[in-house]
Amino acid sequence: MATTKKTTAKKATKTKAVAKRAPTKARRRSAEPELPHDEEAARAAAGKSLVIVESPAKAKTIGKYLGSAYAVKATVGHIRDLPVKSIGIDPENGFEPEYVTIPGKEKTVAELKSAAKTAKAVFIATDPDREGEAIAWHVESQIKKTGAPIKRALFYEITKDAVSKALTEARAIDSKKVDAQQARRVLDRLVGYKASPVLWKTVKKGLSAGRVQTVALRLLVEREREIRAFKPKEYWTIAARLEHEGQEFVAKLHHLDGEKPEIPNEAAANAILKDLAGRKHFDVTDIKRRERRKNPEAPFKTSTLQQEAAKKLGFGSKRTMRLAQNLYEGVELGKSEGAVGLITYMRTDHVRVAETAAAAARDYLGKHYPKEFLADAPRLFPAGKDDAAQGAHEGIRPTDPARTPESVAKYLSPEQLKLYTLIWQRFMASQMAPAVFDTTTVDFDLGRYLFRATGSVIKFQGFLALYKEAREEGDSKALEDEQALPAIEPGEHAPVRGIDPSQHFTEPPPRYSEASLVKELEKRGIGRPSTYASIISTLTERHYAELQQRRFFPTELGESVEKVMVKQFPREFDVGFTAQMEGELDKVEEGEMGWKDVLEEFWGPFEHSLESVDAEALIREAHDLSALDNEKCPECGGRLLPKGGFFGPFVACENHPKTCKFTRPLKGKKEPPVMTKYACPICGKPMVIRRSRSGEFLGCSTFPKCKGTKSMPTGVMCPKDGGDIAARRSKKRGKAFYGCENYPNCDFVCWDKPVAEKCAECGNVGAEAKSNKTRGHYRKCLKCANEWDVEAPEGTEATEAATA
Repeated sequence: MATTKKTTAKKATKTKAVAKRAPTKARRRSAEPELPHDEEAARAAAGKSLVIVESPAKAKTIGKYLGSAYAVKATVGHIRDLPVKSIGIDPENGFEPEYVTIPGKEKTVAELKSAAKTAKAVFIATDPDREGEAIAWHVESQIKKTGAPIKRALFYEITKDAVSKALTEARAIDSKKVDAQQARRVLDRLVGYKASPVLWKTVKKGLSAGRVQTVALRLLVEREREIRAFKPKEYWTIAARLEHEGQEFVAKLHHLDGEKPEIPNEAAANAILKDLAGRKHFDVTDIKRRERRKNPEAPFKTSTLQQEAAKKLGFGSKRTMRLAQNLYEGVELGKSEGAVGLITYMRTDHVRVAETAAAAARDYLGKHYPKEFLADAPRLFPAGKDDAAQGAHEGIRPTDPARTPESVAKYLSPEQLKLYTLIWQRFMASQMAPAVFDTTTVDFDLGRYLFRATGSVIKFQGFLALYKEAREEGDSKALEDEQALPAIEPGEHAPVRGIDPSQHFTEPPPRYSEASLVKELEKRGIGRPSTYASIISTLTERHYAELQQRRFFPTELGESVEKVMVKQFPREFDVGFTAQMEGELDKVEEGEMGWKDVLEEFWGPFEHSLESVDAEALIREAHDLSALDNEKCPECGGRLLPKGGFFGPFVACENHPKTCKFTRPLKGKKEPPVMTKYACPICGKPMVIRRSRSGEFLGCSTFPKCKGTKSMPTGVMCPKDGGDIAARRSKKRGKAFYGCENYPNCDFVCWDKPVAEKCAECGNVGAEAKSNKTRGHYRKCLKCANEWDVEAPEGTEATEAATA
C-alpha cells in the first residue's frame, strides 16, 4: 500500500514538471483547465477592437468585412428594460425609470463586459434609430467601467466600404435620441400599467391597453360604425356605345342642362333614353388632345414598403419587416462573396438617394436599356424640412444596383426574393425617364345632353417598362388603364350602337387593409417607422381585430375595449393628441424639449382621468344593460347594479357586500354547456361548446380533469380525406382560415367560410362562400373549383360592399 502511494506521488510530481515545461498543443489542452465561455471569449478578443451589434446574422456579415483585428458580438436585441412585474417608474420622483437586465440576458451582459475588458476600443453599432440608440446607451452603461474607449457607429448599409466608413466616423451616443426613446417607453408603460386595470374591471381580466395601438383600434372601430350607419343611395349613369371606322368606344353622359347629371332612379333614366331614342349617330363637337408625363415614385421608405408589399405580394407588415431585416443584415451569396447586406436600413422616414447610388443605378440602366429610358439627370429626392426626425439618411434601396434579383435568386428564399425584387425595381425605376401618355377628350354636344369620351394610350413606357405601382380596389383609376380612342375629328359622325343605362348604389367607405391602415397612420402622424408593424400585429394578436379577405374587422372584444378607453380617456386616445405626442417626441430628439417635460404635461390630466374612473358607467357603455334596470335582487329585493372587479364586470345587489351576498354573471344566468356529438381526441368523452377570446371551440366535458380541445367544425367535410373542416386562426397575424381536422396528415385549407351546398358539376357537398365588389356573392366548389352565383344574404348589401 505504501509503495503504491509513493508511486502515485512520483507520477503526480512528474506530471506537474511536464506541465511547467513548454508543452505541445495537445499537452496544453490536457494540462490547462477548461475556461468558462466568457473568459475564453475575452482571451480570443484580447488586443482587438470590439464591435457590438444587435443581431448574430449582422455580426457574422460584419465580422467577415472587418477581419481578425476585430471581435464582433451581438446583444440579440435589448439587454435592459423596465421590470416585468412592477411599473418601474416613479411619477413622484421625476419619472425616474428603473432599468433591470432582461431575464435570460445575464450571460450576454457578462460576455460583453468580459470582451470589453481586453478590447482596445469598443464600437456600439446597434440599429441607426431611436431604439438602436437606446440599446447602445444600455450597453454603454454596462461596459463603461471596463475602461475601454466607447464610440457609437451607425451602419446604414452593411457593405465593406460602408462598415469601414462608419467606424472611422464613429461618435458619442446621441443623448437626445436616447431621451426621445426613453420618453416613449415611459409613456407606453404608464398607459399600459395604469389603464389596463380599467379594462379588467369593465370588460375582461387580462386585457391590455396600448397608447398607440388603442388609437389604431379606434380608427378601425369608427370606420366600422360608419359602414353600419351607411344608407346606400341609388343613382344611375348612361353610356353610349359608339363606333368609328370599325373601332368601338364609350362616351358617358357628362352634363345635363349644363350641370353634372343627377339621375336618382330608373324612371329618370328611362326619360332620358326616351328623349335620345331615334338618334343614329353623335356628332363630334370638340376634341382636346394633350401629352401627359408621369414621373416614377421615389424609392421606398418604411411605410410605402409595407403598403406596396401588402398590395403587391400579400405580405403583412410584420412579415415584410422580418424579411427586410434579413436582407439588410446579410445573406450568404456563395463562397466567393460570403454574407452580404443586400439593402440599406429598412426603418426610415426618408427617400433621399446618395449620389453614388444614383450613379451606379444609372450605369446599370445605361447598359441594359436604350438611352431614352434613362432620366435626364440623377434623381436624389433630397430631404425636406418636414421629414420626421427619426429615420436613416436614405430611402430603402439595394446596396449594389448591379446585384439584380436574377443574380441572387438561388441564394434567397422565395419570400426574400419577392421583397428584394420589389425594392430593386422601385429604386431602379426611380432613375428612369417619365412615362408619356397621349390623352384625348372627345365631346358630343346634343343640346341638353353632353356626352364625353376620354381615353389615354401609352406613347412611351419610360419607367413603366420596369415597375408599375400596385393599386387596391377603391384606389383612383390609373391613367394608363383608360380606353384607347379612334382617330376622329370635329364634325365627324360616330354611329350609335346602343345607349345603356346602369344602376348603381353609393358605397360605404372600405374597411382598412394593412396597406391603407399604415397609410392612414402615417397621414395622421401616428407611430413611426419602427412601430407600424407592431401596432398592426398587436391588434390581431390580442384579438381586437380579425383579418378577413385582407381587411380588418374589429371584434366584439375590440369594440368593447375601444368604447371603454375612449369614454374614460378621451384626451389620451384622441387621434390628434397622439399625433401631437409624436411631434413632441421629435422635439425631444431635436433638443427643443426635455423628455421629463413631455411626461409632466401628459401625466397630470391622465392621473385625473384615472382617479375619476366610474366603473358602473363604463360597464354600461361597453355592454347593453338596459334590461337590468327592471330587475330586482332575488334575495333581498334591492336594485341590481353592474360592478367592476379584478376578474371583470359582474352584476351584484346594491346592498352587496354589506347585507346581501347576491352576485351573478353580467349576461344573465350562466348557460349550461351545449353537448355535441364530437368525441374528445384525448379521452374519448363527449365535447361541449365553449367560448374563448377568439371565439367558439370544442372542449372536453370533463374539464379540468381532461383538457382536450378541438377547433369548431363547420359541418362541411374535407374533399381530400373526408375529415371535418374546422375554423382556425393563424398564430402570427390572427387571420381566420379553415382547415381539415386531420392536419398534419391532411393539408387542405381554404380562406373563405365553407358552406354545405351541392355543386352542380361534381355533386360534392361543400363550397367556399365568396364575395367581391365586382361580382357580388358566389360559391366555389371545394373539390372541382366550379363557381356559381347566389343571392346576397338579407341585410348584407350595405356592409359587405366595404369588404372587397
